[in-house]
Amino acid sequence: MRIVKAKESMTSKERVIKTFKHEKTDRVPIDYATNPTIHHKLCQALGIQDDNYLLLYEALGVDYREIWPKYIGPHIYPEVEGCKVNPEYGFYTRWIANQSGGYEDFCHYPLKDADEEKIKTFPFPSPDDYDYETALGQMEKFENYGVYVGHPGIGDIINSTGRVMGMEDALVNLLMEDEATLAYVEQKLRVEFGVMARLLDKGKGKVDFVFLGEDLGTQIAPMISLEMYRRVIKPNQKKFVDLAASYNLPVMIHTCGSSSWAYEDFIEIGVQAVDALQPEAANMSPRYLKDHFGGRLSFHGCISTAGPLAYGTREEVIEDVKKTLSIMMPGGGYHFAPTHQIQDNSPVENVIAMYQAAHTYGVY
Repeated sequence: MRIVKAKESMTSKERVIKTFKHEKTDRVPIDYATNPTIHHKLCQALGIQDDNYLLLYEALGVDYREIWPKYIGPHIYPEVEGCKVNPEYGFYTRWIANQSGGYEDFCHYPLKDADEEKIKTFPFPSPDDYDYETALGQMEKFENYGVYVGHPGIGDIINSTGRVMGMEDALVNLLMEDEATLAYVEQKLRVEFGVMARLLDKGKGKVDFVFLGEDLGTQIAPMISLEMYRRVIKPNQKKFVDLAASYNLPVMIHTCGSSSWAYEDFIEIGVQAVDALQPEAANMSPRYLKDHFGGRLSFHGCISTAGPLAYGTREEVIEDVKKTLSIMMPGGGYHFAPTHQIQDNSPVENVIAMYQAAHTYGVY
């Protein structure tokens, strides 16, 4: 079994850069994100050994390559029995199996109900504690691809704070602008900003865009108010966007759920692209996004991981892809991608049909 790729006249790098500029390309650029279990099944179906991501990218025609340096610093967080600790951020998870596969879920919150002193003094690594040389080598290796620095966790405030104190404490403390919580946020972002600044400096001319994240919506409404976004979130996002702009790089930002209410503010601070774009969420359908923001933002996502891909037939997946492409492709600016990591309950044949449809119907 294999994907029959569209005829190409551009490199992946050219295709991605032109899409950010809303310029015509040979085909839509294609991206990929899955959970490990469905990734393994997909590799088996396509005859790819050892679940090799790069070989799978080639098989699917994936145009993007993520760069973020590996943390190589000391262990600064205590172990908790039955949980795994993240060495960079100090949050704890354990594997929870389900009928389709499983997930790493949170199991311990070191700052839940913590006092001001404990929150303010929560330890963080230094930007010195990362392997920049290996990251630079990857940039050089991927010179013909759309190379980006960052990922949906970089620049994030709400989720990252919730991981260490629970979402209830995080949302209440951010709403109240609790001094200790804002100090925690500032330290977290200072490390990420420092890492990104070094990476962009070392990789001048080798990076094509910056990727940030901040989940702002539920399925039916905003998670926070616009006023809270503008007070607490937006000024911090602008620092990262300004950093990218100093290297003449566009910024893509990941926002799950109903998030289009913040897009005018994204445009104001210089964000050029938005990611995830869950079509079943309020005011997030391809038609709504194209009508309200087409030409002003480029779009990365829109292929729902909770729709036909998971629950439909192969034919329904193809029709969903065709419909999305028919709306998003005119005028350029569309990056083909799932709305989130493809989930373990998605049939492999549906995933293959999704990517084949991108090559078949995503040609300009």
